[in-house]
Amino acid sequence: MTTLGTFTFILLAENGGLDLLTPNPGVIFWTLVTFGLLLILLRLYAWKPIVDALESREKNIKSSIERAEFAKSEAERILAENKLVLEKAGVESDRLIAEGKVLADKLKADARISAGEEVKKIVEAAKLEIARKKDQALLELRAEVADLAIKAAEKIILANLDAEKQKDVIASVIDNIGKSNTGNGSMNKQTVASV
Repeated sequence: MTTLGTFTFILLAENGGLDLLTPNPGVIFWTLVTFGLLLILLRLYAWKPIVDALESREKNIKSSIERAEFAKSEAERILAENKLVLEKAGVESDRLIAEGKVLADKLKADARISAGEEVKKIVEAAKLEIARKKDQALLELRAEVADLAIKAAEKIILANLDAEKQKDVIASVIDNIGKSNTGNGSMNKQTVASV
């Protein structure tokens, strides 16, 4: 088909039927008239709606750009506010942490002081109790020693012994007192009585 169209075009060109490059005043006139009528029709019916549509689109694009710029400036403002809030929160959290550490240290110190005071009170109470028990034990020991001395004297008098025998009895009583004190902590009255 392409070859048929090319062949027809060549035949017309050879016969002079197709003269496209030669200016023809009639064709130029009618082309200008047709073009002018087309411009008038476009101006009356199509130009205004096309221009209105372009102007409307231009306004929409401008308002979209303005809204985008406003949104961008708002976003930047909000971002700056958020940074300030975050900085304030960081400072506040640092302050709270520092206060917490100070309070914890103070509580530790208070606990140590009160524990130390409590230990001192317990130690003082224990010392007082030990001193009281010691005094009580000394009193009991004195009473027992006095009883033993009386019983030893009684035995000596009853035995009516000579001086050498009295020394042996007293040494025996003293030995028994030492043994009974180191053994069970109280005098054995039977030991003294048996002397």
